[in-house]
Formats: sequence, structure tokens, C-alpha cells
Amino acid sequence: MSRPGKSIGWMITLIILAILAGLAYFKFFWVFSDGTKTGELNSLTYTGYVFKTYEGEMILTGYGSKNASGTVQSKTFKFSVADKDVAEKLTQMTGLRVTVHYKEYKGALPWRGYEKAIVDKVEEEPVGTTNAPNEDPFFL
Repeated sequence: MSRPGKSIGWMITLIILAILAGLAYFKFFWVFSDGTKTGELNSLTYTGYVFKTYEGEMILTGYGSKNASGTVQSKTFKFSVADKDVAEKLTQMTGLRVTVHYKEYKGALPWRGYEKAIVDKVEEEPVGTTNAPNEDPFFL
């Protein structure tokens, strides 16, 4: 004969496990955002102790600043690459201006990479294209 308290304990345990599984899914597997970024590919490394992953960094340039107009500011975009073919293509483009498509998660997994942004596609920008505003045609 089973006690009623025992079955309630199992139900509570299952509910807690279901909640933890849902939280883990939203943190590590649900795509928070996806988009593209364009910039100069600064580096791509294959690194890790147990899980070897491809880690990259792009320099994104922007025009204008809140403090001074007409200034150029830059920031970096750090990312991981899970697909070996995309990583090999990126390796050949180091130093070039590229556009990458990425998916961003709320958490990083060690076998997927150190960063929350995972690049899944890459395109090289055509030579001579720029989005710089107000270029002086005299200096081109």
C-alpha cells in the first residue's frame, strides 16, 4: 500500500525538473536574436582545453559620437563559430571586410563556443564598397 505523500513528492520533483529543463532550454537553446554585422575580421582562433572551438573577433566601425560630431568610433564583436566549413572560410578572410550572420543565445555552451553569438554564415564585402557618409570625391 503506497502512501499519498510519496506520490505528491514525485509529482513535485517532476514539476521542478520540468521547470529547470524549460529554463535551460530558454537560456542555452532558444535563439534570443539573429542578425548580421559587417566589419573587418580581426582574428579567428581554434582554442579550448577540452572542447576545441573557433573564436573570432570583428572590428565594427561607426560614424558619429554622442560627444563629438564627425568622429569615427569602433567597437569589437566577439563571436564563436560552430560549423567547421564557416570557420575555414573565415580563416581565409582574416583582415578583410566581411558580413556575418549570427544567432545570439542568452548563455554559452562549452562545446558550442565561449561567446553567446554564434556565426553561421559569412560573405565577403566587394572591394571598394563602403558605407561611409559624405565622402569627398577629390580624395577617391
